[in-house]
Amino acid sequence: MLIQIPYAMDGTILQRLFSTFANGWPGRGLLLLRLLTAAALIHQGIGALYETPRLVLIPQAIGVAASLLLLAGLWTPVVGTLVAIAEVWIALSLFWQSSDPWYPVMLAALGVTLAMLGPGAWSVDARLFGRKHIDLP
Repeated sequence: MLIQIPYAMDGTILQRLFSTFANGWPGRGLLLLRLLTAAALIHQGIGALYETPRLVLIPQAIGVAASLLLLAGLWTPVVGTLVAIAEVWIALSLFWQSSDPWYPVMLAALGVTLAMLGPGAWSVDARLFGRKHIDLP
């Protein structure tokens, strides 16, 4: 049995994981979103070294490692999903300890947002996987 690939109306194959690599103001907005999310993940990871139980240190380390990839804009949809999973883990751990889970919930929402929107034009993903322009002689 063959699997058929859906085509757009003009016969071209639909884009894969990202619809576009936004440039201009939307691209700058995605860059700002990536930078602020990465900064918040690093801030939360550093704070976790001093006041969090050992069970939460693993997802905190995952968040800090993911923040480095977000800073560069490398594998953004995968990293955004990984951030969301790690932050939900942290939020559930804090909820069970009767602590405030809303900061990790916010970071999980930002991770999902980055996974859905993609990295933007100002990223390593755009350079590696973006549209290629071929000039014919």
